[in-house]
Amino acid sequence: MPPQPEPSDGSQKWSGMSNFKGTSFDDRLRAAANAKKAELEKFRARSGQNDSAFAERQAARHAISVARDARTAERNAARLAGVAHDAAAKAARDAALEAEQTASDAEVARQAAHDVALQAERKATRDARYAARKARPRK
Repeated sequence: MPPQPEPSDGSQKWSGMSNFKGTSFDDRLRAAANAKKAELEKFRARSGQNDSAFAERQAARHAISVARDARTAERNAARLAGVAHDAAAKAARDAALEAEQTASDAEVARQAAHDVALQAERKATRDARYAARKARPRK
């Protein structure tokens, strides 16, 4: 323990903690409880739930809250309508793309069939010329 200074007049003894106001622990607890009670009473008196201005403020807050909820619901409905519109447009684009793909596939198949028929016709013509050349009498 550090050395304690000597009192100047010699009549008092130095104590580690001085009791500034001379109050006991129980006195401090009672003072704290009384301060809490006073603050609570002050708050209750100030809140004024029976006050007409308080009721008006509450009604205004409620009206603002209802209006905010209505705007939120309207925004959500608009967002959902936009999502539904986008989905319908995508479905229409997909159907048009599918129809175009089917038409393209049919055109490719028709062109392939035409090419096969043309090649068969050319082969038949070539074979006929070859057969005619073989059928001619030799000199």
